[in-house]
Amino acid sequence: MRASGILMHISSLPSDYGIGTMGKEAYKFIDFLVEAKQVYWQILPICPTSYGDSPYQSFSTHAGNPYFIDLDMLTEDGLLKKEDYKNIKWGADKHRVDYENIYNKRFPILRKAFENFKQTDLTEFNLFLEENESWISNYALFMSIKYENNGKSWLEWEDEDLKRRDPHALWTFKSSHEDDIMFWEFLQFKFFEQWQQLKSYANEKGIQIIGDIPIYVALDSAAVWVHPDLFELDEDLNPTAVAGCPPDAFSPTGQLWGNPIYNWERHKETEYSWWIDRLSASAELYDMVRIDHFRGFDGYYSIPYGDETAEYGHWCQGPGIEFFRFIESRLGKLPIIAEDLGFLTPSVLKMLSDSGFPGMKVLEFAFDPREESNYLPHNYDKNCVVYVGTHDNDTIIGWAKDMDKDTMRFCKKYLDVESDTEHNLVWKFIKAAFACVGDTVIIQMQDYLELGSEARMNIPSTLGGNWAWRAGKRDFTKKLAKEIADITRTYGRCER
Repeated sequence: MRASGILMHISSLPSDYGIGTMGKEAYKFIDFLVEAKQVYWQILPICPTSYGDSPYQSFSTHAGNPYFIDLDMLTEDGLLKKEDYKNIKWGADKHRVDYENIYNKRFPILRKAFENFKQTDLTEFNLFLEENESWISNYALFMSIKYENNGKSWLEWEDEDLKRRDPHALWTFKSSHEDDIMFWEFLQFKFFEQWQQLKSYANEKGIQIIGDIPIYVALDSAAVWVHPDLFELDEDLNPTAVAGCPPDAFSPTGQLWGNPIYNWERHKETEYSWWIDRLSASAELYDMVRIDHFRGFDGYYSIPYGDETAEYGHWCQGPGIEFFRFIESRLGKLPIIAEDLGFLTPSVLKMLSDSGFPGMKVLEFAFDPREESNYLPHNYDKNCVVYVGTHDNDTIIGWAKDMDKDTMRFCKKYLDVESDTEHNLVWKFIKAAFACVGDTVIIQMQDYLELGSEARMNIPSTLGGNWAWRAGKRDFTKKLAKEIADITRTYGRCER
């Protein structure tokens, strides 16, 4: 089926409280998608963010981000009063998330909601804990110990027994911090309550949600703390190697991500139970899921721990197609999008082909006049998901301002750009994506809004200032919805 959708993270939704939430503006956005004749809403990972505010570096592979819990909905539940939060200054710029401000001001309000929650009927809460027993108790314990240690990484906790998960030490801590642990459990209860309501509304309206999971997990996470044997760690629990990308034309010293490397032999010994649990949870959360850095399952770049750059890493063999065949034997065929961007070896291409998953095409990568590009639309096949740009790319307008003359000349010739206006360039890009043979097209909301680099979501390998863009309440107009609907109908991506 030919279809299309819009990429915009929950954090980018408008709200009165500093960051997008799962409240009324999320429901309005779903209504906008319906009016625009879209099928998909693609978001970024919804897990709790850690240092740097990246959704791709999280304390948990299962938990939801407490920032997305809507305060007005907590008020409707009787857990807060409007005056508890209406006069708080959530940030000076309504189009940017001030994460430090959110961190300092949101949790005290959520604590107040928790104190009121404890006086209510906890039957559904206890049922939620039972249903999520495989991860939530460890996550809540991890976060409680972490806050007891002033937010330090678990590798820096003063109590060595807690760091190494000594059963007696964990029992002692639990016994003396029951209220703190329950607070973190409460946040997940409310998050998933609001999430399920939002997803149900989207599905009832014919909107499918595309989620996103990173291939790697953060070193400072419950996943690594609970399962150190599944990662390449030494006897002191420090990584022996970390993930990243080798040097290339865009990054002379490579990209040093810092995530711990998987111990794939151990994963295979456990019959990939950790991955089965993770992917099964994702299948319940989303209608489709994009796996970031898909090529890492074929071969991954391993960098010695402690190196300051990625220059001296080496390639290692991943589990390959056998991993996905085993997962399919246990979970069935999952609706997965493979993020297959970057340099792809023949073995990666074969793994992608054998998996049957659609790969990704990005138009902003297409217009190097020196060589034929696989990202030019005439080279696409049907089984792909087409983007003008992803969360790691600049907006079309920002991209154009940064391009050299030869690239822009070729781009305009290929797209038949007859006018130098930014409006014309943006819609020529979008039309090229919609017109291609690829089954699915996803456009960033920022490009529909014709915004520049100020609205870019992320600049890879940089820290600070990313993940902050937010839309305004008046951005999702009927006029824009009609324009999107018209182009959707024109290129046969609409069944409504």
